[in-house]
Amino acid sequence: MNKNLYHVLGVSKEASDAEIKSAYRKLARKYHPDLNKDDKSAAEKFKEISCAYDILGNADKRKKYDNGEIDADGKPTGFGAGFGGGNYSYTGGNPFGSGGNPFGAGGFRGGNAGGFDFSSIFGEDIFSQFGGAQQGGFSGYGRRARRGQDINYTMQIDFLTAAQGAERTVNLNGKNINVKIPSGTQNGQTLRLKGLGDVGYNGGENGDVLITLNVAPHPYFTADGLNILLELPITMKEAVLGAKITIPTISGKVAVTVPPYSTSGEKLRLKGKGMKTKTAQGDEIVTLKIVAPKTKNAELEKVLSSLADENVRNF
Repeated sequence: MNKNLYHVLGVSKEASDAEIKSAYRKLARKYHPDLNKDDKSAAEKFKEISCAYDILGNADKRKKYDNGEIDADGKPTGFGAGFGGGNYSYTGGNPFGSGGNPFGAGGFRGGNAGGFDFSSIFGEDIFSQFGGAQQGGFSGYGRRARRGQDINYTMQIDFLTAAQGAERTVNLNGKNINVKIPSGTQNGQTLRLKGLGDVGYNGGENGDVLITLNVAPHPYFTADGLNILLELPITMKEAVLGAKITIPTISGKVAVTVPPYSTSGEKLRLKGKGMKTKTAQGDEIVTLKIVAPKTKNAELEKVLSSLADENVRNF
């Protein structure tokens, strides 16, 4: 064949061994006959990329190919060129068996399919993905049921969606899937949608969809397990005299009472105002923070100056 094997795999001549291997894996999965049973052109493409990798994936053969010592079929060039220099088993003019079938009689033989070591190319689990082959060749090809691959997806959600729960629709492989986000969802939590992943092979069960949830931060809420934390700024007047203040919760606004003579760092607990799951209910914990006035206040200064000094430190 008068073709460029690097172009067949879609890589440059300077590509590393790892890049060549990665490119072949992607193409082999795309055009594998088990995934394209009704597409004869896919089978031909699979043969073509397999031949290309047989040469470019072997350091010695690649060197000879780059030096022009062998052609794209792996046959010697120049004097002595012919079928004797190749590593394929031929039956008539078709190195892949009769009728163009890459797995037919007289084509791939023995344990490495005419020089192709598919387990090293795809990884040890190649046949668990494409139907499997018995040791020693392709005698069991396509017969065993195999589970479909899982699909991984990352979804960004806001804090209140995670806290309260919601339903979202995502599009995976052209299919809309409804995702129920449970209340009390934590950042980084993964949801598993059973059977909605890739279709299984030869009657095997479908894979799953795994959705990892990334929760965006909130302007004033933070989460501590199922508890909601809120820092509440209060004035010196509110701290000393006490006050009733309306504050937010994840389920709406409520009024809380700040006791007289409150101190920064004191906490108020709103029972049942946190996140809720099927088995537990959190609270909202409000931490008081006294904020001194930013503008000069002569009257306040006069009142404070008249107060007796107190020892509030224990060091």
